[in-house]
Amino acid sequence: MDAAALREDAQSVVLTLTTIGKTLATAESCTGGLLGALLTDIPGASNVYLGGVVTYAYSAKEALLGVDAAVLERDGAVCETVARQMAEGIRKKLDADYGIGITGNAGPSSDPKNPNVGEIFVACAETSGTRCLRMELQGNRAENRKAACSAALHMLLPELKREA
Repeated sequence: MDAAALREDAQSVVLTLTTIGKTLATAESCTGGLLGALLTDIPGASNVYLGGVVTYAYSAKEALLGVDAAVLERDGAVCETVARQMAEGIRKKLDADYGIGITGNAGPSSDPKNPNVGEIFVACAETSGTRCLRMELQGNRAENRKAACSAALHMLLPELKREA
């Protein structure tokens, strides 16, 4: 994923949010705040980007985003339900129009609950509902993190442009 393309996508999101008068908040796990960094690199982002959280630990996902502990125990953090709950939780917590949730295994290692390296879920929550994308990536850790951010921006942009 090209850094210039990521910046251009982030700029499109910020400009479109500004045009339509809507706000965004992010909840990130495997991307470690990369999406928030991409957005805040854009001048004017403070008018539309309310903030974000990086929740790596299960306890942080539960405490800060309201992710269901039973789901984490049963399915682990790398699943559609957790991504959806992260997006919905940050949207509610920061009273944003849109919430993005990203969770997955960017690699290179795995664990018993999250064995599929490169499996990442990206969710977008808004008033009309929550959508989620499952990705199976083959890149290295940095490439997978960038691809997840790109997917989040590309998931959000069509929704924003429909409102513009």
